[in-house]
Amino acid sequence: MMESQPLQEPTATAPAAGEETAGAPPAVVPGKEFTRTCKGLVVLLIGGYVLLQLLPSSLNYLAIIPSKTIPYVWTVFTAGYIEQVLPGAIGSSLGLLFCGKDIEPVWGRKEFLKFVILVNSICGILAFCFAIGLYYVTGKESFLVTPLSGFHGCLAGFLVALKQLLPNLELPMCFFWKIKAKWMPFFVVCFSSIMAFIVPDSINFLPTLVSGMYVSWLYLRYFQRNPLTGLRGDPSDDFSFPSLFPAAMRPVTDPVANLFDRMLCARSRPSEVALPVSDPTKASRRRERGERVLEERLAGDHAADTEAPARGHGTAED
Repeated sequence: MMESQPLQEPTATAPAAGEETAGAPPAVVPGKEFTRTCKGLVVLLIGGYVLLQLLPSSLNYLAIIPSKTIPYVWTVFTAGYIEQVLPGAIGSSLGLLFCGKDIEPVWGRKEFLKFVILVNSICGILAFCFAIGLYYVTGKESFLVTPLSGFHGCLAGFLVALKQLLPNLELPMCFFWKIKAKWMPFFVVCFSSIMAFIVPDSINFLPTLVSGMYVSWLYLRYFQRNPLTGLRGDPSDDFSFPSLFPAAMRPVTDPVANLFDRMLCARSRPSEVALPVSDPTKASRRRERGERVLEERLAGDHAADTEAPARGHGTAED
């Protein structure tokens, strides 16, 4: 699973000469410990898995089964916290802990829980709609009776949040391979799409993953009150929808972004309601300052850790 470097509390830094400070958000650096909120959510995820093992019939009342969702409408809200298999429960728990420890200290507990509930709920509704649509397109009844549940939609949303807060944070994937947080959403979409062709049953997870990413980006881009600035949304070019994909895909992503922007966000454009300072150059300078602070703080911590044993050894010799 993904891990991140140990982190410091969010802090502000003095700007370089010639840079403006008005409205500049403090730099964001990774967190140190797992938060109580994330630990509580892990208990909920593990508890849901254990409940299914003790009472298998409870799956009918907690997971989304499209053919039964109309009478059991609450399942679109509960399904996001129910893991049906042990690897899913373990993977979701680890992803929640490691992502949450970087995100919650910046957002705060209330905003973090709001994000989890919002993304999981909308993903549940969209998962139901996608399953019904796939049934009508393919005619396969399996789309109506397959239980849909899991925390993976919210985990996908966390990756988008990490792209916004710590885009250059390197996340270990396996062995010595690392990938920057800003490319994780695109990597997960590609990997999940490939797996959908290799393992046909895994196609049930793809709509939830894509929904989690887009819903979280939509919320963070236009509606969230930014805890670093106190203003609404994030209008920076570094967090535009096309920025989630490589530059070579701009001819495809730009029309999609413009279409959904006109359909869903015409009244919430960040240029109108968000930040008084929206100059892309200034936003880029602030992001660069944040990255420099992160590097300096990590380097300072490393130097302090190496000097402390040397001091102790010198004192013992005296």
